[in-house]
Amino acid sequence: MTNQPEQPLHEWTLTPEAAIALQRTLASQIIREDRLGEVRFVAGVDMAINEQHEAARAAVVLLSYPEMEIVEKHVYEEPIRMPYVPGLLSFREAPPVLGAFKKLRQKPDLIMVDGQGIAHPRRIGIGAHLGLWLNIPTIGCAKSILSGHYKKDELGEEAGSWVPLVDKHEVIGAVVRTRTKVNPMFISVGHLISLETSIRYVLACSKGYRLPEPTRQADKLSKDNNWEEPDEHEQQPSLWQ
Repeated sequence: MTNQPEQPLHEWTLTPEAAIALQRTLASQIIREDRLGEVRFVAGVDMAINEQHEAARAAVVLLSYPEMEIVEKHVYEEPIRMPYVPGLLSFREAPPVLGAFKKLRQKPDLIMVDGQGIAHPRRIGIGAHLGLWLNIPTIGCAKSILSGHYKKDELGEEAGSWVPLVDKHEVIGAVVRTRTKVNPMFISVGHLISLETSIRYVLACSKGYRLPEPTRQADKLSKDNNWEEPDEHEQQPSLWQ
């Protein structure tokens, strides 16, 4: 079993025009229905960018489900490949995330990404892009809106409340209250999962914080300057590369 398709989806170094055209092609391949089996391991993904040093740092944390206990955590750093272009974040951030995933010994059954899934102008944010590349059920868990709108007066204050996120009469995600009286999260399908199931898993993985535990832990790790990857000889070989 491999953690990436035998043939890469595409090259990462593209002009903005070529990247936009590619997004439109890839968006048509996203599967928005449940194709996941038993979930025993959930991975959280986040990124940190050091503009001064032109470096990208990806963090992947694997947790057991439903216990939410950390099983593995890894970081991967590489030079930034592409300047920031609105709507093309995945071309900047996905390559180092894929590098971090290569370090995992246990394959996740579900991935939660700090970023958009299909709640994106061209319906392919970094969550959806990674889902396609890894061919694993993936959920976009964003802290802000990139595309769409919702009825704020219909969203309850209590944890578990949610309303649809809509763009051009299409439901592209959900605005989910993960903690009572705290700003909501913006949840959208990444790949191989339905919106309803995405909401269910996000709420099941929310442990009293705004961010679901997988992305909360990945967020912490991406910013931890004291973290050092264990020496290679101390690590067991990956079971899914």
